[in-house]
Parts: sequence; C-alpha cells; structure tokens
Amino acid sequence: MGGKMFLGTFETKLIGKNRLVMPAKLKREIGSERLVLTIGFEQCIFGFRENDWAQAVAPELSRPFFSDEKGRDLRRKIGANALVVDLDSQGRFVMPESMAVFAGIATGGVTLIGAGDHFEIWQTERWETYRQKMG
Repeated sequence: MGGKMFLGTFETKLIGKNRLVMPAKLKREIGSERLVLTIGFEQCIFGFRENDWAQAVAPELSRPFFSDEKGRDLRRKIGANALVVDLDSQGRFVMPESMAVFAGIATGGVTLIGAGDHFEIWQTERWETYRQKMG
C-alpha cells in the first residue's frame, strides 16, 4: 500500500448537497488520489485511497467463490456498494444519499476515524456507543 496510514479521530459534518468535509490531516494522507467508499460492517462507511482499494480487499475476495456462501455474500456487499469519489479543491466529496442513510449521518454529527489502511465514517453517537463497548 502507499505507506501512509489513516490515524486519529475527527469530528466533521455533512454540509449542503450532502458534501462531507475531510479533516486537513486526512486530506493530506489522501493527497490527490480518488477515494473508494463502501458500506462497512457496523453501520459505518469505509473509505480507501483508490490505489489501495484492491490490495486492501484482496484477502477477502480471494475466499473460495463457489463453495463459500459467506465469501459470495461479502463480495456482493463490498462490490455492489462500492463507488469512486473525487475530492474537490477544498477537500470535500459528495456522500451518496444511500450511504448517508445507511450510516445514519444524513443529519447530525459525523466522526471520521483512522483505521490504518482505511478510514471509517460514523454517525457520532453510534461511534461513541461502539467505542465505549470496545472498552
């Protein structure tokens, strides 16, 4: 992967036309690359640098396709919900309405967390509840 890691926790919000403002630190980690977004496992959204996407999901996508129902389901979940987005010059991108609704961020606060090879977009209250559950 690109050698850069997504680290830290950041508060942000959706602004007009469902645009999400990337925190400056994460914007620097992304650079000029496009992003791949897909739905995550705990009702959050995963974001990857486009150049890191294939390598990050390769282990899951290498599961036996025909004989492994969970592998097929995971391929479908990841692939059917993935899309490429561009950051504008101010570090914003348009959050698809379906993803905003899935993650519960259509209204209210948004928390972005670094997760190493990717970042995650959470509804702030849901993230706080999940973080407390982790201990």
